[in-house]
Formats: sequence, C-alpha cells, structure tokens
Amino acid sequence: QVQLVESGGGLVQAGGSLRLSCAASGRTFSALTMGWFRQAPGKEREFVAAITWSSSSTFYADSVKGRFTISRDNAKNTVYLQMNGLKPEDTAVYYCAAAKFSPSGSYSRLSAYDYWGQGTQVTVSS
Repeated sequence: QVQLVESGGGLVQAGGSLRLSCAASGRTFSALTMGWFRQAPGKEREFVAAITWSSSSTFYADSVKGRFTISRDNAKNTVYLQMNGLKPEDTAVYYCAAAKFSPSGSYSRLSAYDYWGQGTQVTVSS
C-alpha cells in the first residue's frame, strides 16, 4: 500500500505561482511512477504531468506545457508540481497518483495509477 498526501494548494491571482507537494509512504517510493491529475467542477479528472522513477522522463498535458514542472526527490519520498503563469482555467482539485508499474506509453491514463491522494484545491482568480 501507498499513502499519498498532497499539500501546497491555495488561492492565487492569475499569473502567479504555486508549488504542490505530495508526500508518499508505505512502499518503495523510488520505484513508483508518479503523476499529477486535476479535476475542475463538473469536469472529468484529467492528466497534468508524470515523472518516471529515475526522473529520466517527464510528461505534460499540452495545456500546462511550458508553465508547469514536475520533479521528485526520492530521498524525501516527495513529488512536486511547480506551477507558474497560472490561469483561471487551472482552477481545480489537484491529485497526486502513483503507479506500481511503469505505465509506458500510458502516462496520461487514470487507470494506469494504483494509488491516489485526497487532493488539494487550487483556485486562480482573474
């Protein structure tokens, strides 16, 4: 089992920045592929970013490419999402997710991830 706890959400003005953190426990963190997803009110949960266990590869949704950066610190069992240039359409609950096995070619699929955090709210005002 893996427990994931997100933090760092909040209210920010358009153009501002936030850094989300996700602390993992319960399984060898360094072996997990980690991802961030988000869900806006009335919408389906969507992929934001993912990072492989060694940080050798990162993946982003087109909507956040160039603005968001995913990273991880295996020594601290933590994955981060640095969000810059925030827009009102980035408003959502952000979820951290972990995959036991590398979802090669399927990093954006919800079903590829086995564990989920409880989410943290990000609100961007215009």
